[in-house]
Amino acid sequence: MSLISKLSSIGKLAAILSFSLSTILFAANVSAEQIGSVDTSFKLLGANHKIVIEAFDDPKISGVSCHLSRAKKGGISGSFGLATDTSDAAIACRQVGPIKIQAELKDGEKVFKERTSILFKTMQVVRFLDKKRNVLVYLVYSDKLVDGSPKNSISTVPIRPW
Repeated sequence: MSLISKLSSIGKLAAILSFSLSTILFAANVSAEQIGSVDTSFKLLGANHKIVIEAFDDPKISGVSCHLSRAKKGGISGSFGLATDTSDAAIACRQVGPIKIQAELKDGEKVFKERTSILFKTMQVVRFLDKKRNVLVYLVYSDKLVDGSPKNSISTVPIRPW
């Protein structure tokens, strides 16, 4: 391998690491609490594959909390945050107190976002308001910059007095 191609590879690696760092810093603003996890596959080197359970509160609606379960890859690449997690995720949202809408709601508004690969892939939760039925609908899905994923899950929360 020539010196020029080595330098080109180093430049590409630096660009990827720089982008990854900015992605990690962006994801750090998202507040999700890890509740627990279970191992699903043993890996000789690095962390095991697992299913992670996380919780977050809706930032615009007090009294609503959501729990997510998602697959997280292990192995050496997973241990260093370089693996691409699968698009599998489930969501359950519930009323946990008096529901108070604290700001104007927009259908399809992003409520939660988490990076699931070093580049381009994220898991997102968006909220809709079904006014006719007086119900909040939360949708979790995974996307890529290049190609979307049809895997998704929803949860509904009826708006009722506490």
